[in-house]
Amino acid sequence: MKKTEAIMWSIALPGFAQMLSKNYLKGVLFIFLEFLINVQANFNEIIMLSFLGETQAAIERADFQWLLFYPCLYFFAMWDAYKDAGGGKGDYSFLPLVFAAFFVTVGTMYSPKVMIFGVLLGPVWLPILSVIPGLLTGYIIRKTILTVQAA
Repeated sequence: MKKTEAIMWSIALPGFAQMLSKNYLKGVLFIFLEFLINVQANFNEIIMLSFLGETQAAIERADFQWLLFYPCLYFFAMWDAYKDAGGGKGDYSFLPLVFAAFFVTVGTMYSPKVMIFGVLLGPVWLPILSVIPGLLTGYIIRKTILTVQAA
């Protein structure tokens, strides 16, 4: 499986790329954990309400104790699929996805309160927007570490 294909299937659902790579145990484990967290957090309902613009209802339906597990599972499954497809061989190449998971988790925690331009983004949109600064921070920290080590 190609690295891009692995990432794309992992974005679709954690565990799919592992199943395609014939890593059935990991695939089933990721799919089970995604399903468990999704159901316990009411995540599909939160997504639907968010897309319909019913942000306050999405916040009220969210079980944040469960929802906070989702970013780490999601990004770890992506990293695992990417690594199994031959990516991530460079030193500290995991850092962008680790920081993305961290930033999305923090975005999830603050999602009931943070407003951008007067708009409450809620438990779907604020975490999604947190991916980019997380990836960039991880990339910058990785480059900094590699630069310092090379000096």
